[in-house]
Amino acid sequence: MAHKHPALAQVQLGRSGPMVGAQGLGCMGMSEFYGAADAAQSQATLAQAMDLGATLLDTADMYGLGANESFLAPFLRAHRGRAVIATKFGYTRTADNPGDWSLDNRPAYIRAAAERSLQRLGVDTIDLYYMHRRSQEVPLADSIGAMADLVRAGKVRALGLCEVTADELRAAHAIHPIAALQSEWSLFSRQIEREVLPCAVALGIAIVPYAPLGRGLLTSGSFAGQLGADDARRNFPRFAADNQAANARLVAQVEQLAAARGLSAAQLALAWLHTQARLLGATAVPIPGTRKPSRLQQNVAAASIALTSAEMAALEPLASAVQGVAV
Repeated sequence: MAHKHPALAQVQLGRSGPMVGAQGLGCMGMSEFYGAADAAQSQATLAQAMDLGATLLDTADMYGLGANESFLAPFLRAHRGRAVIATKFGYTRTADNPGDWSLDNRPAYIRAAAERSLQRLGVDTIDLYYMHRRSQEVPLADSIGAMADLVRAGKVRALGLCEVTADELRAAHAIHPIAALQSEWSLFSRQIEREVLPCAVALGIAIVPYAPLGRGLLTSGSFAGQLGADDARRNFPRFAADNQAANARLVAQVEQLAAARGLSAAQLALAWLHTQARLLGATAVPIPGTRKPSRLQQNVAAASIALTSAEMAALEPLASAVQGVAV
C-alpha cells in the first residue's frame, strides 16, 4: 500500500545537534527481541533508509548483546557521509550474563561503554549518545558530566536521554545541552504529553519517539497470539491473551480510518504522531523499527501525511482505552 510522498524533510536534533530525516529507523529487531531476522533483508532495509532520507539509525550497546552495533558497522563505514548513528549505554547485560538488566551510570562505566561502542560500530565519533535509563544511585551531574567529557574529547557529537522525568531533563540540560529525548510515544502511549514533552519543547530538545507503532500492535491487532517463543512481546501486558481482544478492537478502529484515506494502520498511526507533534510544537523524529524495505517505504511515506482535525478527534480517545500498561 505505497503512498506517494515528497523527499523526507530534514530536522535538527536540539539546537546544536545533527540534521536528520524527520523519521529514522530503529535497528534493534535486526539482532534481538522480535524473533529471527534475515541479515540480507536488514541490510537492504538500511540501504533504502538512506535512499529515502531516513538517516537516523538507532541502536544500543545491549541490543543483541553488542551484536547490533557490530552488524551496523560495515554499513556505517560505507555510508558515513549520510548515516547518523545513535547508540546508548546503561544496561549492563552482556553475552556472559544476558539476564543482567541492572543499570550503571557511573562515569567510569560510561567512558568504558563509549569505547566499546566506538570499537563495535567502527566509527571515530558517535553522533548521538543516549543514557538508556537513569540510575537513581548515581548523581545526574556525575553522569551528564562524564557524557559531556566525551563530547569535549570528540568521541560523541551530541547527547540524549531516555525516559527521564521533566525535572531530570531540565537538570541535565542545565549541565550540558541535551539534543534529544527518546521516550515511548504513540497513538496508544501518550504519557509524555503531560509534562515531559512540554518541557522538551520549551528547552528546544527534539523528541525521538520509540515504539511509535506500539511495538507492532498498531500494525495489526490480531497477531499477538502468533508471537514466536523468542519474541519479547510475549512479556508485555498489551499482548497478553486477556487484553488482546479489547486492543484488537481499538486497532480495528484505526484500520477503518486508515482505509478511508487509502493508508495502512501503521501509516495512519505514524501520520497521527507527526501531526500531533506539529500541533504541540515539538520536533519529533519517530524511529519505527522494521526489517523489510517495503515496510520502511510505507513508514517513511507517512511522514508527509497530515491528518484532518476530524481524523485527529476520532483518534483522540483511543489511548485511554488501551488495555495493558505501557512497558
